Amino acid sequence: MANVLKLGLPKGSLQDATFDLFNRAGFDLKIGSRSYFPSSSDPELQVILFRAQEISRYVHEGVLDAGLTGQDWITENESDVQQVIELVYSKVSRRPARWVLAVPEASPIRSVKDLEGKLIATELVGVTKRWLQKNGVNARVEFSWGATEVKAHLVDAIVEVTETGSSLAAAKLRIVEEVMSSTPKIIANKAAWADAWKREKIENIVLLVEGAIRADGMVGIKLNVPKGKLDAVLAKLPALKKPTISHLTDGDWFAVEVIVDEDFVRKIVPELKRAGASGIIEYPLNKVIP
Repeated sequence: MANVLKLGLPKGSLQDATFDLFNRAGFDLKIGSRSYFPSSSDPELQVILFRAQEISRYVHEGVLDAGLTGQDWITENESDVQQVIELVYSKVSRRPARWVLAVPEASPIRSVKDLEGKLIATELVGVTKRWLQKNGVNARVEFSWGATEVKAHLVDAIVEVTETGSSLAAAKLRIVEEVMSSTPKIIANKAAWADAWKREKIENIVLLVEGAIRADGMVGIKLNVPKGKLDAVLAKLPALKKPTISHLTDGDWFAVEVIVDEDFVRKIVPELKRAGASGIIEYPLNKVIP
């Protein structure tokens, strides 16, 4: 039987961004609207969709060899897994997600110490209980099945996830304290990580995924430059590394290739043209691997 790696990916808010990332990395994931088993162009990869809340448990238990989930759920589930790499790859995860204690604007609660004897609703029950214990506070914590922001006006406080805090402010809630921050991570089952083939497969996936993340928002530019204008053109070029410069068959001309931020192109191309460059070509990047 051929080797196959079982990889859990999150279903929900990160699903589209995750599929886009893995497709740019070369895995060509496709899925039907009701399926939990995406197809992949890689025959050595079996992808299964789970809620992010569940993935670390299944990796810990060996149901999955590896998975992508948040640090929040790894901590919540107290999962004993190999943390391979932290990923920041979408508008959902450009900044760490923050789990915060929030209360209605008029609430007298101003710090964790004010929660003594209070009732808190959250999906992150275990983390919240440990956070209260660390702060020497005895309060009741109940699991929230959703609509936690609404429950903030029915219980004493909530612990909810946010990035900017705008949704909490819109619900007329005030952030009191941060409980924890979280970013997406690729994790591995420890037995799978100890298996030479599976570890190499996971490391290969990470290499390609990192390359796709690194390429996001960047483009390549090729241009031709006469010898007498080369220094002036190079002075205009910021680069990931140094520009690649090679002689053309005409000894008085050079080919220059460089990687730049996509947003910078509209500024730099006219400047390159005025500095003496010609034959300027912009091309997209799927992966950048140093």
